[in-house]
Amino acid sequence: MKLTSIIAIYLLFWVMSAFVLLPFGVKTPDEAGVAKVPGQAESAPVNFRPGRVALRATLLSAVLTGLYIANYTQGWITVDDINIFGTPPGYGES
Repeated sequence: MKLTSIIAIYLLFWVMSAFVLLPFGVKTPDEAGVAKVPGQAESAPVNFRPGRVALRATLLSAVLTGLYIANYTQGWITVDDINIFGTPPGYGES
């Protein structure tokens, strides 16, 4: 596998991880006991820390990329393992 492919896979995992981790650890003003600013949405986070989300996404995507590369080299799970529908009719016939 080329280095550029590994970087692209890592970045895809990073973006996915960042979006998955966004809602964890944030509190609304009602949960934190803080007064709302006039016009503020009730669901707006009070303690959003983008650096912490980025760090967590970096760690999670590094682990996921490592697992992906290990599976790529070792062949633990292949396309045949996840093909639950079988071979389509007429596929491979000339």
